Amino acid sequence: MKFNRKGLTDQELIDFYTAILRPRLIEEKMLIALRQGRISKWFSGYGQEAISVGAALAMDSDEFMLPMHRNLGIFTTRKVPLYRLFSQFQGKANGFTKGRDRSFHFGSKDHKLVGMISHLGPQMGIADGIALAHKLKKEDKVCLVITGDGGASEGDFHEALNVAAVWKLPVIFLVENNQWGLSTPSHEQFAFKSFVYKAMGYGVKGKSIDGNNLLEVYHSIKEISEEIKKDSVPFILECKTFRMRGHEEASGTKYYPEGIQDEWADQDPVDNFRAFMINEDIISPDENENLTQGIKQEINAAFEEAFAEEPIVFNPETELADRFAPFEFVERPAGDQKEDRRLVDAIHDALDQSMEAHPNLVIMGQDIAKYGGVFKVTEGLADKYGYDRVRNTPLCESAIVGTGLGLSISGMKAVVEMQFADFVTEGFNQIVNNLAKIHYRWGQNADVVVRMPTGAGVAAGPFHSQSNEAWFTHVPGLKVVYPAFPSDAKGLLISAIEDPNPVLFFEHKALYRSISEPVADNYYNLPIGKAAVVREGNSATIVTYGAAVHWALDLAEEQGLDIEVIDLRTLMPLDEEAILNSVRKTHRALVLTEDTAFGSIANDIAALITEKAFEALDAPVRRCASMDMPVPFAAQLEQGFLAKSRLADTLKELLEY
Repeated sequence: MKFNRKGLTDQELIDFYTAILRPRLIEEKMLIALRQGRISKWFSGYGQEAISVGAALAMDSDEFMLPMHRNLGIFTTRKVPLYRLFSQFQGKANGFTKGRDRSFHFGSKDHKLVGMISHLGPQMGIADGIALAHKLKKEDKVCLVITGDGGASEGDFHEALNVAAVWKLPVIFLVENNQWGLSTPSHEQFAFKSFVYKAMGYGVKGKSIDGNNLLEVYHSIKEISEEIKKDSVPFILECKTFRMRGHEEASGTKYYPEGIQDEWADQDPVDNFRAFMINEDIISPDENENLTQGIKQEINAAFEEAFAEEPIVFNPETELADRFAPFEFVERPAGDQKEDRRLVDAIHDALDQSMEAHPNLVIMGQDIAKYGGVFKVTEGLADKYGYDRVRNTPLCESAIVGTGLGLSISGMKAVVEMQFADFVTEGFNQIVNNLAKIHYRWGQNADVVVRMPTGAGVAAGPFHSQSNEAWFTHVPGLKVVYPAFPSDAKGLLISAIEDPNPVLFFEHKALYRSISEPVADNYYNLPIGKAAVVREGNSATIVTYGAAVHWALDLAEEQGLDIEVIDLRTLMPLDEEAILNSVRKTHRALVLTEDTAFGSIANDIAALITEKAFEALDAPVRRCASMDMPVPFAAQLEQGFLAKSRLADTLKELLEY
């Protein structure tokens, strides 16, 4: 293996050798500890250290890197304290995730690192967001994200590359091509010879290098970084290497062809660089031995320090509190000057005034800029605030939600519009596994609002009419807001944008232009997690939200019923107190939802009432939901499907019980 030092001094080369030797010696330590039962699992990067170390040495220390689970050398080169790394690996409280996640599933903003999740691909969208923040702030920085040759098969790879190419984002997409995805060889993953061909397909530059040559990796990334800073275009760098050990140690390597590990052992990045250093008289064998023993002592001391930590003690209050980033709601009252506004107008005003209040806020979505979105909610905002901050996106929900998270990591805010709530399935993984869990895992907030035009009643069929809010109320770490009135929509959307936590904001399409009321002109907010009594009564309580609030109010008015109606406004966190207080007053409860019955939030609310207000009930809790079937297209079928068609009968049965 030939090494081109390109002007690097002897001391710099010694520092490089120290940097690549440290993760190799940690690898050896961890393999021993695994056999001894002192750690439970290990994902080895043995033989791939040149990529991690070369990349970390080449990037500026204040530039973000998004590593994978074989990139130990990035963490060590970025000077992450070893004892904290070992605490992380051992599931101790002093680890970066406090025992809540394992191995390299964490980040550290102090070290400009954003860790992976097990789904591999989503971090590429996050890198787009960090790079977009650099571009919007006019920072002369590059972001580097790593994926494997297997992970590059995921749709996230395509989406993130496409967005970065279209938006000309300063990102290096480093493909760590180690020839295998667990037991699957590359030729069963893709049919091309090199990822450079992928670069051509996206209209970006690409390069393939020897990923086991430390100096080639270092110089390549240095050069690419300088080029990106001049031209602001993304770059695919393929680093060819080999995974010497199993996907993780338990899986082994019996599926490897005979002799392949011996062939790659000749290309070992540490052994070859050591030989170069000694042959060039940069270090002597004795100096190498002294350096090795010194690093081993450092590793052993840090490992034992972490091992001596007391086991974590489970504290339910602490665990629950860490689901969300701290946020103190500061009330901004609604003013007296009001104007009659429809729901669509109120949401537009909330976005408009939030863009003015938060210069770091970016709105993203399909067709939202000049066109104003399919529902015209964002009409005029791009002209007012610029097309950098009100951004049309390609059709790639996963990458855009990830971009929102990347903006948050960079200290910005994001509002992402799903064109229809149904399309959120394309971004589901980012929401439920990244946005929802990132603060609980390593303390990073996700300052992202996902707007969700939702609901039936507009004859739009099964792919544009679903009520899918229960998908997200089930996921700890998400806040779910669902207003029924224009004034609530404005105040709650402003609060959602102020809140540093991820919020799913549902907007019923059928209400956009069918209802109106006086709405305050000023910038005001309403607390998330507080229900409203929108009609007082004594004979029964209807607990509901969204368009169903209006169904309940209309029925009570038409039939002159003494019914109390609770508009939840927020589904998560749920205002249990408001529900229970009303039920204890009326002694009867009906939970009404537009969602299909099985698995809906109505079931959880019914269970809550039964468990905590059973003694106050004069009748069983009733549920009224839409039928357990897809939302049909034809208006007559849709009307029969909706809970509204059964509400009067269900309420009558409750009152007559």
